[in-house]
Amino acid sequence: MQEFDARTPTPAHETAIDCLRAGVEAVLPDRVVRESVSLDGDTLTVADETYDLSAYDRILVVGGGKAGDGVADALEAVLGDRIDDGVVVTPDPTPSPDGRIERLPGDHPVPSARGVESTRRLVDLLSDLDDRTLVLAAITGGASAVLPAPAEGISLAELQETTDRLLESGAEIHDLNAVRKHVSTLKGGGLARLAAPATVVGLVLSDVVGNDLGVIASGPTAPDETTYDDALDVLDRFDLDVPKPVRTRLARGSAGDVPETPKPGDPVFDRVTNHVLADTFTALDAAREVADDRGYESLILSSRVRGEAREAAKTHVAVAEESLATGNPITAPAVVLSGGECTVTVRGDGDGGPNLEFCLAAAAELPDETVLASIDSDGKDGGTEVAGAVVDASSVAAGDAHAALARNDALPVLREAGALVESGATGTNVNDLRVLVVSEGV
Repeated sequence: MQEFDARTPTPAHETAIDCLRAGVEAVLPDRVVRESVSLDGDTLTVADETYDLSAYDRILVVGGGKAGDGVADALEAVLGDRIDDGVVVTPDPTPSPDGRIERLPGDHPVPSARGVESTRRLVDLLSDLDDRTLVLAAITGGASAVLPAPAEGISLAELQETTDRLLESGAEIHDLNAVRKHVSTLKGGGLARLAAPATVVGLVLSDVVGNDLGVIASGPTAPDETTYDDALDVLDRFDLDVPKPVRTRLARGSAGDVPETPKPGDPVFDRVTNHVLADTFTALDAAREVADDRGYESLILSSRVRGEAREAAKTHVAVAEESLATGNPITAPAVVLSGGECTVTVRGDGDGGPNLEFCLAAAAELPDETVLASIDSDGKDGGTEVAGAVVDASSVAAGDAHAALARNDALPVLREAGALVESGATGTNVNDLRVLVVSEGV
């Protein structure tokens, strides 16, 4: 069972944490792959498609991200010695049980030198493949940073600085990845292009609102609908001061001097199929079952909440207020669930992340009859080592909350309040999960 360390003084707090635990457990790679991938003789079934393994001389496993290690474990359990080789890059790699899939280190959210070296090994494995090779690609959240392959003319330091600027800007993932795909060789369909003409099967755990395959992990096995012009537009809209070589490459690409990423219809995707095996809604649906079993009315508000974290928090507070006042959109006692990816525009120099800011902003306005918990499903909110927080109306005084928000310093205030939720790295990532418990007598 996934461990969560959190203070739960009331049944409502316990329900909130148990819903989060069930949500995370539902999207752990071992469970997801076990439910979606099977082998019967030479027939490999992935989701609703089958692959005849007798048509291939080699089976490779590649990929990475926060759930990459778990996907690799699960595939080894299913395929065993049918796997010929593999490289998976993750933040905290563990040794392969039988040594068939090499586990190598990378870092998140900012790419690192060891990530570059690990990715180089993956690129080497995919070089010079033929049409009798099957590549199973583990595409999971966090791979954009964990699998860095800077484009020609761009150094790791310049890629790191660009990533920092993008993360601090409050840009949503679609904008962030439009830039990253055009300064990397693997992103934006680059892995598919490198592996062609092999058959590529993407096993995807989505951490992106709407499950856009071109955005999840920056779309290494998917067509890229963004352009160099789009990437330049992101830099201009957010007024980002990035290293000169980055802007120069984007400008050269816009002028047609650098090849574009592969687009829809490109032949490199003729033998590529991607399967989304789990996403935020998978987790929310499991959390809803917990709420139902405990006698609460339940509602999945949306799995696609995005925007500034503190603004999204106000909307959730409004839902709680409306439920208590009018019984809409659901009558208390109720559990309202949501997921997605909120962002933080960094203006201060404090410690925190989107889920911590979300909880702190909500705590200042929550009705007495409510408890709200919000975590990043990977167990680490932003650049912190905590998953998120669980708050009620008594957690933090409004003045203290507003002062901390002005500094982007949610972590110490919520720690002092005993409101933190700590899980350690969960080994999965399907974005943020939120539970709002509305019940009289909290």
